[in-house]
Amino acid sequence: MTEIVAYGVLSDERPLLEEALEGRHEVRCLEFPLDEDTAAAATGHEIVSSSVNDILDAAVLRILGQGGTRMIVQRSTGYNNIDVEEARRRGIGVARVSYYSPYAVAEFAWALALAVNRRVARATSRTREFDFRLTGLMGRDLHGRTVGILGTGKIGTAFTRIAHGFGMRLLGWDIAENPECRKLGMKYVERDRLFAESDLISLHVPLVPETHHLVDAAALGMMKRDAILINTSRGGLIDAPALVETLRDGRLDGVGLDVYEEEAGVFFMDKSLEVMTDDVLARLMTFRNVLITSHQAYFTKDAVGQIIGTTVRNIEDYLAGRSSENTLVPPAGRS
Repeated sequence: MTEIVAYGVLSDERPLLEEALEGRHEVRCLEFPLDEDTAAAATGHEIVSSSVNDILDAAVLRILGQGGTRMIVQRSTGYNNIDVEEARRRGIGVARVSYYSPYAVAEFAWALALAVNRRVARATSRTREFDFRLTGLMGRDLHGRTVGILGTGKIGTAFTRIAHGFGMRLLGWDIAENPECRKLGMKYVERDRLFAESDLISLHVPLVPETHHLVDAAALGMMKRDAILINTSRGGLIDAPALVETLRDGRLDGVGLDVYEEEAGVFFMDKSLEVMTDDVLARLMTFRNVLITSHQAYFTKDAVGQIIGTTVRNIEDYLAGRSSENTLVPPAGRS
């Protein structure tokens, strides 16, 4: 029986992970993230399970490799936190979860959009203080307005179906058109046109070099002054300092962020008794029309169950010498 060390395990996630591995393998669940300071805790463990905000750069991979790690199974779809080429050089295998419920993220993106549009967070804060005025809480009907969806894969398509149900005009941007979205009435346009015409913009593209700061100062300047921007994908898609400046200028009706470029070491952790040293994040928090959540869009029983199930299969595949669509780097000696 192999003992696996899992980093960044959330309290709600732990029993699901332990149950899935029960009778097959032992798992050592660690609440703290994987980084250069904590990598030594994996010494003697052949298999390491990482979370989305763990840091697996060259320094961490060196420590893991020296400690005997031969396989990393990441409990997420995104893997921009892993130096894949360094893992390949060191012969450390890497696998991810290539698919889980797209509805979890799409539905949460809409939860953010609706909450921002209808000022739900502000209204809730007021009524807790028995202030029942409506001043400053006016939103807009979304029916008949234009939604711009960047990325029309599984999550983007699920988001599009909901938008279609609202009766919105659908604009899309992607490297390839999705016939399913076209059937719903989506019109694919150039990115600049999408930014300029959309009342609501939602990001559903992966973070790769080509999409880093996809929403930069120029893109923000193209948007309508009363547009709403939603990001449940990856924080690096948005140039956060440029977003702060845009909000300071009184542009954008609202912003909903479930991700943030520098979220590692902050999200998933209790920082309530500490001084917030990230000036950009602290500044974003001061805007009343900005709603920030801590990377929870994926966090449903359905999605987490699928993520853990796939992670267990990735472990079994490694031990059996198999590769799958989830394999990013085969471990040394395996194809």
